Amino acid sequence: MAKLDWGENLNLKISMLPESPGCYQMKDKDGTIIYVGKAVNLKNRVRSYFRDTYHTPKVAAMISHIADFEILLCESNLEALCLECNLIKQYKPYYNILLKDDKHYPYIRMDLKEEFPRLRLARRMEQDGAKYYGPYIGASAVNQVIETVRDVFPIRSCKLVFPLKKPVRPCINYDMGKCLAPCCGNCTKETYQGMIDGVLSFLGGNYDEVMGHLEKSMKDAAARMDYEKAAVFRDKIKDVKGLMERQIAIRTDLSEQDIIALAQDGLDAMVQILYVRGGRMLGGDHFTLPGEGGEEPSEVLFDFLTQYYDAGTLIPRHVLVQTLPEDSREAMEAWLRQQKNAAVTLAVPQRGEKHELIRLAEKNAKDALEKRNARANIREERTSGAAKKLADILGMDHYPRRIEGYDISNTQGVLSVGSMVVFIDGEPAKKEYRKFRIKTVEGPNDFASLNEVLHRRFSHGLEELKERTEQGLPAQGGKFSDLPDLILIDGGPQQLRFARDAIRALGADVAMFGLAKSEEEIFLPDREESIRLDHHTPELQLVQRVRDEAHRSAITHHRAIRGNAFTHSQLEEIAGIGPARRKALLKHFGSIKAIRAAEVEELLKVKGMNQSAAESVYAWAHAAPQQPKSVIPAGEEAALTSGSTT
Repeated sequence: MAKLDWGENLNLKISMLPESPGCYQMKDKDGTIIYVGKAVNLKNRVRSYFRDTYHTPKVAAMISHIADFEILLCESNLEALCLECNLIKQYKPYYNILLKDDKHYPYIRMDLKEEFPRLRLARRMEQDGAKYYGPYIGASAVNQVIETVRDVFPIRSCKLVFPLKKPVRPCINYDMGKCLAPCCGNCTKETYQGMIDGVLSFLGGNYDEVMGHLEKSMKDAAARMDYEKAAVFRDKIKDVKGLMERQIAIRTDLSEQDIIALAQDGLDAMVQILYVRGGRMLGGDHFTLPGEGGEEPSEVLFDFLTQYYDAGTLIPRHVLVQTLPEDSREAMEAWLRQQKNAAVTLAVPQRGEKHELIRLAEKNAKDALEKRNARANIREERTSGAAKKLADILGMDHYPRRIEGYDISNTQGVLSVGSMVVFIDGEPAKKEYRKFRIKTVEGPNDFASLNEVLHRRFSHGLEELKERTEQGLPAQGGKFSDLPDLILIDGGPQQLRFARDAIRALGADVAMFGLAKSEEEIFLPDREESIRLDHHTPELQLVQRVRDEAHRSAITHHRAIRGNAFTHSQLEEIAGIGPARRKALLKHFGSIKAIRAAEVEELLKVKGMNQSAAESVYAWAHAAPQQPKSVIPAGEEAALTSGSTT
């Protein structure tokens, strides 16, 4: 399928998508999450949205609003599925199907208050003292787990309520070896409880006993050449591995946790925080720490904790962190309690479920750091790197730290303006931009206008540079004293010649070149042949950005001045008539024409008018009409409305 250009930021993110399970969040131009999805392979799934292929009307509408996206990596498809559910409920994205709040993934429930506990399917996790395990993808998955458990642990499945008034006859499950039949007194509470301990261990993730039993059964069946039975046990082993994968997107202890981990690359570091609230993972944030890539991880995380939790309002009940300096955990935990003014536990898990949480946070930190480095490399290539390559192409003997671009804009020679834009190390420095009103040139003469702009810029610059040098101040920091290393002129050889003459007349000499729009040719002052660069090179894209920014700045300035000329009120020319009287006159008479026709007596009836003011208005109305300097002649209005600019 064809690949579309989605812009630098999105194209980079698309190219760096990992082949990992996880969730993705599509955002519009305002940063609002408009869609949340999950994928077994984020790389394949997310890329499919950005290909030139057929999409359903709903998906096509959603794609048309995508301005950005974020991902959160998971360890398994089940984690991604559960996290997707949480994010949809939290953000209620416009393009998602919004389920009711009572839609939950099922759990396995065991009530230890029962005399002989059993396993049951539960749709909702309650605070009732029972043990809950899960969630699972569906009811069928829960039933498969229960069936697998009962193949090894013969616990009851009946609905009998113990204690019974008298023993009853056992059911067929007893004969099949799937129940110890406590209903008929064949099993003591102690024996049954010992079996329940094994069940709880298995459901908690320690399923070695079950796996060992199934593997032994499979081998025994194979030894008896009962291959069909062996295949059944083989499938059950596969089911156990798949169904009992550890998931962490929804916790069963309703905990409130922050999980914090670090990734480093020798230069910089990235801290990832995953948020678990009410037992549900709700997303995460990452923070770049420049220059911390070679420091001791424990020290970096310790300093990060003190800054991140300094306000005290975001501290959860539990904080899990990847590492801390030796003997610092208790002091940090005490500080967190003091900041929160409530109980806080701080842990550095080394194994088990909590360690898996840390590993997931670390995985996300590494992914975020890789993306950040890729963006930084591309930015360097397109800014300072492009400036270095441009210097080589132009034959410069030094790096052009400061590049200035110039352009002229006018409407048939009226209201001419010039713009100066500045790029430092290949990036726009908007505080250094300058705008000029053309003062000495009459008519549409871009060559003379450019000469004037450069003459004024360098005369101010050289004078200011001399003053700052005498005062022991650096060139950088003045309004014009920081002179350019390279100048870009929007135009060909003729514009370039006028620009060079203006600078040399002041005794200065700066490297410069012209960029012609038609073929994007580069012209040098002392070279007849033009230079043509590949349109995909960063150096040509840099000079195009400088040229386009100079053009945009000039057009914007020209339009602002032109707009002020059109909105100029003729009443502003009358001495003694301020904003309040102008407003009162227009409100009373309704138009300039009616004001001009009014007598002094009529003018005196206007609120705020006195004899002298009325006479001033009358004198203005009967004087010979004069065209204000700032107003564009009526004969040129057609050119303005057509948008003709130079």
